[in-house]
Amino acid sequence: MFESAELGHTIDKKTFRNEVPKLRADLLDVQFDLVEGKAFPVVILISGVDGSGKGETINLLYSWMDPRHLSTLAFSTPTDEEGERPAMWRFWRALPPKGKIGIFAGSWYSQPITDRIQGAMRRSEMDERLDDINRFEAMLVNEGALVLKFWFHLSKDAQKRRLKALEKDPRTAWRVTKTSYERLKTYDALQQVAGHVLRVTNTAHAPWIIVEGTDDAYRSLTVGRIILESLRARLAESKRPQVPVAPPITPAIDRLNVLNSLDLTQSLAKKDFERELAKQQGRLSELARDPRFANRSLVLVFEGSDAAGKGGSIRRVAAALDARQFQIVPIAAPTEEERAQPYLWRFWRHLPRKGRTAIFDRSWYGRVLVERVEGFCSEADWLRAYAEINDFEHQMVAAGAIVVKFWLQISADEQLKRFKERQDTEFKRFKITEEDWRNRDKWDAYATAVCDMVDRTSTGLAPWTLVEANDKNFARVKVLKTLCDRLECALKSEDRLKND
Repeated sequence: MFESAELGHTIDKKTFRNEVPKLRADLLDVQFDLVEGKAFPVVILISGVDGSGKGETINLLYSWMDPRHLSTLAFSTPTDEEGERPAMWRFWRALPPKGKIGIFAGSWYSQPITDRIQGAMRRSEMDERLDDINRFEAMLVNEGALVLKFWFHLSKDAQKRRLKALEKDPRTAWRVTKTSYERLKTYDALQQVAGHVLRVTNTAHAPWIIVEGTDDAYRSLTVGRIILESLRARLAESKRPQVPVAPPITPAIDRLNVLNSLDLTQSLAKKDFERELAKQQGRLSELARDPRFANRSLVLVFEGSDAAGKGGSIRRVAAALDARQFQIVPIAAPTEEERAQPYLWRFWRHLPRKGRTAIFDRSWYGRVLVERVEGFCSEADWLRAYAEINDFEHQMVAAGAIVVKFWLQISADEQLKRFKERQDTEFKRFKITEEDWRNRDKWDAYATAVCDMVDRTSTGLAPWTLVEANDKNFARVKVLKTLCDRLECALKSEDRLKND
């Protein structure tokens, strides 16, 4: 994997001095086109062995390009806050917006490589993480990002010489630490692990570029030229690149589906409702204060037909929780800041830490519902979203989150009745808009989208609960009871894990 980066590549000083001025001018020009067009973000990963010139290269890019539109993100051991969320949370928060270049010094590869070298991760576990990373990078590319991954390589002898040279120079001696020499002892293990990582994640849409780091001039010109050529090629493309990731949808020929098979006549008398409401809210309050919940987080997703009663159900859930421990996240059309990022970005940043709850009033499923039906994204975009959403939710669960998803369904007649009631009631008029009426004309299209959504994203780790919501009392109790049952089951699993 690294043979071509141990051949002693060099560039003489004269050639370097002659080529740098034009390269810098060209880089600034292409960066200006990137900033002005704001068509896509650029993600640059700088990885490799110690002493191979990672820091020097980043500093050089800042001197060759406009630093106002660059950002460098350095990642080491996760902080306490980061450790209480999925492993990719901190990288999602750091993604550059469209028109900007984000340089990652240490990335989503660093921790798996370190853990594997130290024996804290089995080979099978690392391969699972690498599969997740491949899908993450495919998502970035499908969202329009240009992903450039550099691995700076040195042979073992070259690394020793490099560290000694840096140590002798007073201007660079600070870069060499005791840790640098300790890592030298694990050189062979690093090459074995890194070679495997690079092979598994060297994809057509996000390939690795291995650069020999012995000669500064060669390394600098190589990186500068690759960035320039990659940006030029990407800016010249008329269509956004797409990585195929989703199989097509096959409709049922008998038209029976998860929505039209629901019994919407189910109801609950007022007296029974008040008794059950108090009982289930009491259960939820106790479960949320259970000491075992301190090691978990709770993510609630509320989706449903317009006027199905999402807000009322959320209020009944919130009434049983400590307001200091939860956040309600209402989702509307994305802001300009959010449109400059991958569509899941705005949801990642709201994920709760352990012991906390996030309640999403509408969610990431907008991509496969309203955006699909209204044509706000392409078919390729919403088709691949199913797999990306499943990955997102499974990463939450792997980090300790309990993900509970509700779809509230009402009949078309019940919806019309509620629309008219909202229109005629002074304090409910804000709940009804022209868009709600327009959506009624697309009832069948939305029903098809919902059925596809449930079929493709109701997983064992994050299943959907379909709530028959023609009767509000019945729906609210079902939501609370389902939530309590899921919480109880998750907390019991904590006990089983401790006992094991």
